[in-house]
Amino acid sequence: MADVYDVVITVMEQKGHCARGHKAGDKFYVRDGLTPGGLCFSAFAALQPAIRALMLGGEHPWEADKDATTLVCQDAANPVLFEVRRIRG
Repeated sequence: MADVYDVVITVMEQKGHCARGHKAGDKFYVRDGLTPGGLCFSAFAALQPAIRALMLGGEHPWEADKDATTLVCQDAANPVLFEVRRIRG
C-alpha cells in the first residue's frame, strides 16, 4: 500500500468576518484519514480535493513547494486563505 500522509491546514489570512471565527494561525490536522475537528464544513469542502491529493502523495504542478498548496474558502465576501501542507516523516 502506498504511503498515506497526515496533513496540516493553517489559516494564513482572514478578511472581513468569518462566521466560524477562523483566524490567522489556526491549525487543523487531518490524521489517519480522519476529518479535522473544528474546521468549517464549507471550508473543508473547498479544501478536500487538495487534502486528498497531498494525503496520497500527489502534488500541484503550479506550486514551487510540492508538499503544500494555498486555497481560499467559498465565502468570496469574507475570504479565509488556507495553506494545506503534507507532513513528511
